Amino acid sequence: MKPSVPPHNRLDRRSFLRTAAAASATVAAPWAVPASVFGANAPGNRITIGCIGAGNQTTVDLPAFLRNDDAQVVAICDVNRASHGYRDEKQYLGREPQQKMINDYYAEKKGAGQYKGCDAYADFREVITRDDIDAVMIVVPDQWHACMTVMACKAGKDIYCEKPLSLTVRDGQIMTQAVRKYKRILQTGSQYRSAPEARRACELVLNGRIGQLKTIKTIIALNNKVGPGPGWKPMPVPEGFDYQTWLGPAPQAPYHQDRCLYRFRFILDYSGGQMTNFGAHSNDLAQWGNGTSLTGPMEFEPVYAEFPPKGSLFTTAEKSKLIARYANGVELVCESDKAGFACRFEGTEGWVDFGWKGLTTYPESLKESKIGPNEIHLPRSVPEEQASGSRAHTLDHVRNFLNSVKSRQEPIEPVEVGHRTASLCHIGNFALLLNRKLRWDPEKEIFPGDAEANAMLERPMREPWTMPEV
Repeated sequence: MKPSVPPHNRLDRRSFLRTAAAASATVAAPWAVPASVFGANAPGNRITIGCIGAGNQTTVDLPAFLRNDDAQVVAICDVNRASHGYRDEKQYLGREPQQKMINDYYAEKKGAGQYKGCDAYADFREVITRDDIDAVMIVVPDQWHACMTVMACKAGKDIYCEKPLSLTVRDGQIMTQAVRKYKRILQTGSQYRSAPEARRACELVLNGRIGQLKTIKTIIALNNKVGPGPGWKPMPVPEGFDYQTWLGPAPQAPYHQDRCLYRFRFILDYSGGQMTNFGAHSNDLAQWGNGTSLTGPMEFEPVYAEFPPKGSLFTTAEKSKLIARYANGVELVCESDKAGFACRFEGTEGWVDFGWKGLTTYPESLKESKIGPNEIHLPRSVPEEQASGSRAHTLDHVRNFLNSVKSRQEPIEPVEVGHRTASLCHIGNFALLLNRKLRWDPEKEIFPGDAEANAMLERPMREPWTMPEV
């Protein structure tokens, strides 16, 4: 059942530190940073950041945080000390390489000598319980998002949590409850909400430039990795890799190099495949342009799904097509395609498409259509300026989060929005796995009269891990 949201209350930090599992650990204070490194923002006005996770996505997220003079990354945490084998075999990541990258960045910014102000940890609880950290980045496999978020909220931290926000619908509900109870800022890392052309596409749709919206077509990528098939054999756990903590609340399973690091994305115990990976982008924009960011479809119907052979290590769909229907009559068609990512709105008088190739419209003149002062204007991620370049949307998304931490105003993708987008993707996967139509009540967040589907809304946690009480 959907949890009720209790009254706002803040856990006393000292009480949390006394009861946290890592409270007895000795945590070193960060090396003092001279004001010259951070300019007018130093030292007391800067936001101190702890990054939990040091894998592929941090090669995008960390630089976006580092470039902001009013933020300082003081901690990096990962269960992997260092190794190759993330997105590709050449990529060398883990807590020690990323610690070095952070320290080297600040040393270069300082202009001389060395910088040793970013501490490295293997246990995320040592980051969360540091009293001198204001916010955490959660950039870890999906099975850890909810537990870490709740712990961070109770410790008084704000959170930048990578998409998809949750592993289960229930996780998303609990995360929402915790963020609201402890009055924290949470930004979901669906960075295309901060892309000006994506916002422009949604504004054109919401203001009727394509007539009545009929269909939304979203694209999710095909799998970019192939895992071992039936008969695969376990492998020894590499030195310097805490595999049991990596598994965390997920079921016990034998180690294989293709289970962890980048490839967790293709195993249902830790993720929802490309449906929740790329779907957290394309379906998120579908929700925005349809005006349904705080609700979702009422019906889900599978068209097809191709899964790996039974007994394979990878278990998520390799290709799929799904139809979801909203109460307003709009039909969402989500399909795997080599194009990788796109969201196309089709109406009675034209269409608008946003993807990796940017914004395209029909008729073409729609791109120049002016949105009047009395029409619908979606929020800008960073009103005062826009970053430039291929990663501009990520830079602005991070800047929006930092601004929200300071102002205590909602970020562009708050927890409720991230939860609803993730839920859409999760339920889509349920329909594919069950291979039947599902009816969904987005207000009550249940499948009416469907015990089999309702049982998929949450998963048990493997001992000794439990969800912290909100």
